[in-house]
Amino acid sequence: MRLLVVEDDPDLARQLKAGLEDAGYVVDAAHNGEDGHFLGDTEPYDGVVLDLGLPKIDGLTVLERWRRDGRTMPVLILTARDRWSEKVAGFDAGADDYLAKPFVMEELLARIRALLRRAAGHATNELECGPLLIDTRGARVTVNGTAVKLTSLEYRLLTYLMHHRGRVVSRIELTEHLYDQDFDRDSNTVEVFVGRLRKKLKVNLIQTVRGLGYCLAEPEDGA
Repeated sequence: MRLLVVEDDPDLARQLKAGLEDAGYVVDAAHNGEDGHFLGDTEPYDGVVLDLGLPKIDGLTVLERWRRDGRTMPVLILTARDRWSEKVAGFDAGADDYLAKPFVMEELLARIRALLRRAAGHATNELECGPLLIDTRGARVTVNGTAVKLTSLEYRLLTYLMHHRGRVVSRIELTEHLYDQDFDRDSNTVEVFVGRLRKKLKVNLIQTVRGLGYCLAEPEDGA
């Protein structure tokens, strides 16, 4: 899953990026509201961590513009401001959650997991499809109760398909959510990772929809 962090404090931005990447996310970072707004408006992020006190364009304005332009990705507001009126303003502008500084990284990660699973229509940290189970909290994958060891990229790909279970996902969409903005993207590599996943999972869940992409579904789902 691909996230955007918009934070003007360079040390905190680095900590956030490192913590989120360690948790398995692909992360882009912007250090002012102008760059943050541009990235959020042009790249397909699964979620955003947004500071309010930003230079050039404040975070509240950035959020209002995204929502006005139809950008629906979940947004977690992260700010030192702790007055209830500012929280209300953030939610009214379209925020999905709010976390005040200072914070504990584990809480931020838990809130991000909750936002992402709610956006995908899931109620818990465990995602299931037939014999396949993904525990997003511990980044664990099992098939029929047996642990499956995946690389970081394989896990990202599988998790994205699982979050969008039953829907055909194109190679281009998968590539956009697997790599950050600076990576030299090649959608042909997705086919390689899908092949590896099929061998490791040893169950027929990832189906190729010719000319369109891939769909993760149980055979009886009709996909």
